[in-house]
Amino acid sequence: MSVEELQIAITRLSAQELIELMAWLEEYYAQMWDRQIEEDLEAGRLDALLADVDKEYEAGLSQPL
Repeated sequence: MSVEELQIAITRLSAQELIELMAWLEEYYAQMWDRQIEEDLEAGRLDALLADVDKEYEAGLSQPL
C-alpha cells in the first residue's frame, strides 16, 4: 500500500477511528525512538555525549529537576 493510498484511507476514518489510529501511531513511534536510542547506546554513538554530561555533573553544573 502506498502512502497516498494510506492517506485516502485515513480520510475515510470516523473521528473515533482517527483518535485510535493517532494513539497507536504515537505509541509505535515512541517504540521506534526507544529502539534507536538503545542501538545508539550499544554502538557507542552516545559515549561522547554521556561523557560530557558526566563532566558537567561532576563540576556541579547540573540542577535537580
